Amino acid sequence: MASCKSPYEPREDSTLLERYVREYAKGAVLDMGTGSGIQAIAAVQSSKVDSVVGADVLKSAVDYCKKCIKHRKIKEFLVSDLFEGIKKDKELRNKKFKKFDTIIFNPPYLPDELKVKDLTLEGGKKGYEAIERFLSEVNEFLNPDGIILIVFSSLTKKEKVDEFIRNNLLEFELLEKQHYFFEDLHVYKIWSSELLKRLEAQGIKNVKYFAKGKRGLVFTANYRGKKIAVKIDNPESKAAMRMENEAKFLKLLNKEGIGPKLLLHENNFLAYGFVEGVNIFQFLSSLTNNKNNKKIIIKIVEKIMKQLYVMDKLRINKQEMSHPTKHILINKKYEPVLIDFERCKYTLKPGNVTQFCDFLTSDHVSKILFTKSIPIKKDELINAARFYKRNQNNKTYKKIIKLIENG
Repeated sequence: MASCKSPYEPREDSTLLERYVREYAKGAVLDMGTGSGIQAIAAVQSSKVDSVVGADVLKSAVDYCKKCIKHRKIKEFLVSDLFEGIKKDKELRNKKFKKFDTIIFNPPYLPDELKVKDLTLEGGKKGYEAIERFLSEVNEFLNPDGIILIVFSSLTKKEKVDEFIRNNLLEFELLEKQHYFFEDLHVYKIWSSELLKRLEAQGIKNVKYFAKGKRGLVFTANYRGKKIAVKIDNPESKAAMRMENEAKFLKLLNKEGIGPKLLLHENNFLAYGFVEGVNIFQFLSSLTNNKNNKKIIIKIVEKIMKQLYVMDKLRINKQEMSHPTKHILINKKYEPVLIDFERCKYTLKPGNVTQFCDFLTSDHVSKILFTKSIPIKKDELINAARFYKRNQNNKTYKKIIKLIENG
């Protein structure tokens, strides 16, 4: 007879979470980190649950559940490092379990510094890495009206968990908090925000947190088979209507071949083609000193200047070109792409070209260019930029380009 001694004996966190699984679990259920199978067992006992899949990174836990837990609603137990095994299971992904109505997660959450050396308990160096990974992928597997039930410890840092939830366009409710010895246990119910539902309704899938800026949060996603970027207002920013502003100027500038291609936009989000590349400072620093790279750099600078000159002629000021490191990406084809247009505005005297001249003549950039055999004649370029500022025309612009080419 098979041994039914679980490799992971349920503790206080498991029994606390079990109570809410019985109350809230519904539809197709995924029990992530199933361990002893306690949550899977609780789920199948609910009349609201149709089916259950259990997953665990430990093969011993999966083997135990397969041998000792039998129920018509349980469809499968499989080995999976978070969602990796789910993605690879063809039978599972081709059926209605492609997305779940309830995802249960009792994550490992103790920091490595406690030296427990136990996969069922340790959540990474800080204790919250496993939760961060889980939340960054969960949207791909959760139905629009689905819920997540999760338990974690105060040792994991609640504020970090809250941040991860918000960063992945999710919302949450604290169902219960209980104190045990040296820690507090929190049970959360998590669900998709209305914004996430709107994005998915537009065909934008697999939304994942990418980066945080002063005025916007950026996510990657898939849209019509292509990788895109989605930007929303940063809730911590006091700046208003920035996404609307960026969409307005991107739509205009795209006609001039400037900026990533705008795909969709609404009041508080916009979606555009994702730019694979590195920022301009990283690019300049990475190139070795040879004739070919010198030509590449000069050509890139000329292309940037051309785009900025077009914006000057349109009387559009981007405002960040004196410090454009985060605002210019160089792709694999050595094409410069300007990004982040939320601060754009119309003005009679735009300063895009002159600001970029400030960047080129700054000490750290001019030193890098010098090592690539591109000595910037600082005084001459500054004077040319000043003259251009007073007379923004093709003649004064060409003078700046000539100085860069002959540098």
